[in-house]
Amino acid sequence: MTGTSRYHLRYQLLPGQDPRELGEFCVAHAIEEVVLIYGSEELHTGHPVGADEDFWFEHVAHAHKVLTEHGVSLSLNPWVTAGHADRGRVQDLGFAPLVSPRGEVSTAAASFACPVWRDWLASHYGRFAGLGFRVLWIEDDFRFHNHAPLTWGGGFEPVMLDRFAELAGERPTREELVEAVTGAGVHPWREILRRTWRTAQLEALDAVRDAVAGRARLGIMSSGLGSASLEGRDWNAVFARCDVHRPHFAPYSDQPAAFLSYSVAMLELQRPLRPDTIEVAPEIENWTHTEWSKSDTQTWSEMVAAQLSGADALLLDLFPFVTGDPARHPRIGRMLDASRAALDATATDGLTTIGVGVPWWPDTAASIPGDGTLRGLEADPVRTARFLLSYGIPVQGGPAPVAALFGSTAWGVPEDELPRLLSGGLLLDGAAARILEERGYGAFLGVQVAGVVERDTPQAEPYSMEHVVDGDALLSVNVQPALARMNAAPGAQVWTRILTPRRGHWGDGRVAYTNSLGGRVVTMAACAPEALGRCDDGQRLAQRMIRFLGAELPLVTGGPHLVPQYGEVDGGRRLAIANGSADRARPVVATDADPTALLLEPLRAPVPVPVRRVGAHVHVEADVPHRGYVILRWA
Repeated sequence: MTGTSRYHLRYQLLPGQDPRELGEFCVAHAIEEVVLIYGSEELHTGHPVGADEDFWFEHVAHAHKVLTEHGVSLSLNPWVTAGHADRGRVQDLGFAPLVSPRGEVSTAAASFACPVWRDWLASHYGRFAGLGFRVLWIEDDFRFHNHAPLTWGGGFEPVMLDRFAELAGERPTREELVEAVTGAGVHPWREILRRTWRTAQLEALDAVRDAVAGRARLGIMSSGLGSASLEGRDWNAVFARCDVHRPHFAPYSDQPAAFLSYSVAMLELQRPLRPDTIEVAPEIENWTHTEWSKSDTQTWSEMVAAQLSGADALLLDLFPFVTGDPARHPRIGRMLDASRAALDATATDGLTTIGVGVPWWPDTAASIPGDGTLRGLEADPVRTARFLLSYGIPVQGGPAPVAALFGSTAWGVPEDELPRLLSGGLLLDGAAARILEERGYGAFLGVQVAGVVERDTPQAEPYSMEHVVDGDALLSVNVQPALARMNAAPGAQVWTRILTPRRGHWGDGRVAYTNSLGGRVVTMAACAPEALGRCDDGQRLAQRMIRFLGAELPLVTGGPHLVPQYGEVDGGRRLAIANGSADRARPVVATDADPTALLLEPLRAPVPVPVRRVGAHVHVEADVPHRGYVILRWA
């Protein structure tokens, strides 16, 4: 299937700059929409009010008029809601400032519980909505965490603690609340605090929605899933109030191509949160917004990943916010033109992803025993997906017949869903196995976990290596932050054993088991499998685990970090494979299908390439370059 790619350019037009130059750039490069941003980053002087707001309103109104005359659609991205980071700025508008769990007070960011700030927010959005924008965006500072220089973030200011006390029926100090929320066990105050935060955030969102209703759609930018869970975000309630979603998925600057597994994982794991009616525009991020920060090749590969995930448009953050003139950066236009053919070829409607399920529940943070920090309550399913993807194993967000559950995410599984997970195929790391034991489901795992041993725990014979029982392969576990000390139950298959530096037995490493529910479980001693040193033996073990669990998926080999995106599109199957290595590769796919293949080299038009069957495998008969893709399709 081919479609039409849609470029939405996020751009700050400098005051006094002729918008016609931007309009001509958009026409020349088929940019459908400009998302105007103003008063941001270098031009940010604080929340605009009075003469400052009048200044930006007149500037934006003029830009809107001129760009509309060029046939360009317009959306608007006000720079701040609560405020990103202080960076030396000071606000004196009567907003109650954010306060961190340590008591640090922001000089510029506002509390979600402040009625003065909420009134400003609604008034500001309402005024600009009158100019006739398609979408008004809520910035990704609409969150409690990550407001530098505050430690972790805010949400502990007196005005918020007043709201907490009203719900809780008691009034702890900030120190007492933080200690209770993050301490060992699960204190009831944690859920009350999450509800306090959630309610304050939704009230602000309601105020903005009401202010723009009938005049513009409302877009929401989001960050990590673990942080949102800690903050108590109700995704159903958020998407009931918003129409467009910008999922974060790409880094700001150049990263090794293996990082594509993060981008693919982030795009996929946010999918189950949204109703199908929500427009999706992933942001192609860049800081400080030039090819010196992020190569055209990486930008291209991230745009393709977003297209393959079913994006409706691409939110392009490419130009410096102080550029003033697109002609100063001619490479950006050339990059967009050169990318168009591949993006049109990968535009995707009606995608159903298929893979190992990576389930995650928005309330997970409510159930995790504390470790004394707020970060310790953030369970991130992305690391589970990255372990699988980089080994050529497709994933899907949410439940599936075969699923993987790592770390503290296991605390978030609702009680009534555990029997279903354990009745199918389930991959666990050591930490998740220990948690399921604590929850009373140890009899279904095929292992007994004597405990979790931290790397730095002094031991007479510390863990060191993982030995594959039916071969001579040795894999390192020497720098794993922790291992579960496991013993296989009767009837279980021990695939690997953990050895000490003297090659003595430390514990069982990977154990496969068929339980009394008819489900299959594989448990790994590693408590951070995504941080294991990767190698061909590790890939063989990973894919063997998935096959034992019953997954009938096309699995990819042929090179390191060949990252798959698999699903059903237009009634057929599509397997897209990205090369996450700097070396060229020829992917090999375990499948009984007879696919056709399309090669996408960065910044070039796609070309068909041959495939060859060898037994149970299909070999791609062309080199896939660094960050390139090969797209396989079959009926």
